[in-house]
Amino acid sequence: MRRISIDVGGTFTDCLVLSDDGSLEAFKSPTVPSRPSEGVLRCLELAAEFYEMDVEQFVADVEVIIHGTTLALNTLVTGRGANVGMLTTEGFRDVIEIRRGLRDQRVSLYDLFIPPYEPLVPRYLRLGVPERVLYTGEVLERLDEVATRDAAEKLRAEGVDSVAVCFLHSYANTEHERRAAAICEEVFGAGRVTTSHEILPVWREFERFSTTVVSAYVAPVVVDYVTDLEAQLAERGLRGSLLMMLANGLVQTVDEVKDRAVYLLNSGPAAAPFAALDSAAESVGNDLISIDMGGTSFDVCVIRGGVVPSTTERWVEDHRVAIKMVDVHSIGAGGGSIASVDALGLLRVGPASAGADPGPACYGKGGADPTVTDANLVLGYIPPRSLAGGEIELDEEAGREVLRRLGLELQMSAEDAARAVYETVTATMADKIMEVCTRQGHDVRDFALVVGGGAGALHGASLAERLQIDRVFIPAAAGLYSAFGMLAMGIGRDFIRSYPVRADQVDSDRVRALFEEMESEARASFERMGVPAAALTLTRTAEMRYVRQFHEIEVPVPAGDVTEELLAVVSESFHDVHEREYGFSMPVMDVEFLIFHVRASAAPSRVALKEIGPGNARPSGAQTGTRACIWGREVTETPIFAADLLRAGDRVSGPAIIEAHATTIGVPPPFTAVVDRLGNYRLERNEGER
Repeated sequence: MRRISIDVGGTFTDCLVLSDDGSLEAFKSPTVPSRPSEGVLRCLELAAEFYEMDVEQFVADVEVIIHGTTLALNTLVTGRGANVGMLTTEGFRDVIEIRRGLRDQRVSLYDLFIPPYEPLVPRYLRLGVPERVLYTGEVLERLDEVATRDAAEKLRAEGVDSVAVCFLHSYANTEHERRAAAICEEVFGAGRVTTSHEILPVWREFERFSTTVVSAYVAPVVVDYVTDLEAQLAERGLRGSLLMMLANGLVQTVDEVKDRAVYLLNSGPAAAPFAALDSAAESVGNDLISIDMGGTSFDVCVIRGGVVPSTTERWVEDHRVAIKMVDVHSIGAGGGSIASVDALGLLRVGPASAGADPGPACYGKGGADPTVTDANLVLGYIPPRSLAGGEIELDEEAGREVLRRLGLELQMSAEDAARAVYETVTATMADKIMEVCTRQGHDVRDFALVVGGGAGALHGASLAERLQIDRVFIPAAAGLYSAFGMLAMGIGRDFIRSYPVRADQVDSDRVRALFEEMESEARASFERMGVPAAALTLTRTAEMRYVRQFHEIEVPVPAGDVTEELLAVVSESFHDVHEREYGFSMPVMDVEFLIFHVRASAAPSRVALKEIGPGNARPSGAQTGTRACIWGREVTETPIFAADLLRAGDRVSGPAIIEAHATTIGVPPPFTAVVDRLGNYRLERNEGER
């Protein structure tokens, strides 16, 4: 039996096939933005051809397919989601528009020309109905079912095809939301209603309402896609499981995802940090900066002490999404990022991308703008023939022509323009890494850089140079970085409950009841999926803060009976966690609990990869030729090595290019690439070089 992971990105769809003997095979296909399932099925066809099987035979031999996709994210940022309506407590329909009453501080607090926020649900589709639940869960006013049905009928008449039900304090008492959802389903049909208590059962109306509306907005697109994909895989004989990668670093069944579509935001990038840990920790330690440079975006995650960080403080575009997500930071800097000259005559690279259609000019599909990939081709870094295992035939002349035109604007040659594009995008990525580390209080030089993504390995050494990082690690599966991370994922789900209370007033019996309720729900959920309770790992945490503090942090809660003594220990440990996160603590200040979490997960099967044979440190047999490459301002005839011919212990001194199936590794003159027993690369700075 085989395990497969598939990551649908903005430019390429990546597929990894792990066999029982530990061998790992990679396949890539261009993503079809309008029909993302085509890329998935094309990858399966390529894999079947490789194993000399027809698709039905191959798919029938698959134990599990783990699937990550940018579909939900792209639906949100491109504004192509559903026509959403909202039912809420009478008098509270403007919560999602008022937000926190602050201007967009991410741009400028004082910029009067920032356009006002446009909610995903226009005001005339946000309808209030009579009902009221208090924060204690007590019902002050019963739900008016007649008014609820009238409101649902009105929304349907306005062309609404997805409804968000968001009532005040529904986290404390779900009765009214459940009944309103049942009425809406009678009007709209099953699968078109999203309730806030199922998406985010926590206090803070704005966060809960906004996250629920986002989920309702992307749900129809997500549900239609996963339903269609599931059916197509079943037609091809899939008897194993189809699991979806979630934003929180876990995987879940398709049925669970359909009810919580918002959890697919950041689905693919969330897997990359786990790929970094799984592949690099043994070689370069547990303090890692994971970077993933694909065709469209550049993703950064800082891993400290082997712990992949998560956050609930996330905005996607202008929309607040308060679910727990792996703390990945992204910018528009990838192989497809477009280079242009601004009004001041300065070179800019990104955030706009050529994507998969038409793609960079060198793809020969009509792209007319110069991109990072075109620049790398002109510099000689990527093979002039094809990419992605031959799936894309390159048009070298088209790539050179767009760089020549860019050079005319900058008054330089095509080669100098290509070098400028390379340096600019590298500087942009280095600035993002530095920004993320500085905000978190880290010295970037204390970390090892783990480089992934189809385009990342060409820029890893240059990034390390700029950031003065001495340890650089490139996984063997760097070209399919997120897909590799998915193989290390465990099936699981997060459960949350609100109970805002000062630590010196907390009721341990109530906290015990909350944890028991969540753990019982977790066991029941996994039992429905056929996972026995004995296979579950239940992890407790609490979101806490100093009284009157604006932000909170997550603190571990030890297993065992919840007593006053245990909660006192948690309160004391909060100061230590705060010190570690922010560099200071205030033990004299009062502390409060806000939200309690239980993460339920079942550990995945160990990814035991097949080792490659030993080499002799002189990989001359792996050299396939030479190519003129531009390093700095020098044109150098550079040795080209085939990755699949290198062996453990081989050393490739720069300048050199290593060509793998799904990526190309650049080894500039100051570095030497050392191959380990699993085919990974560690870049070492040559003695005396700095």
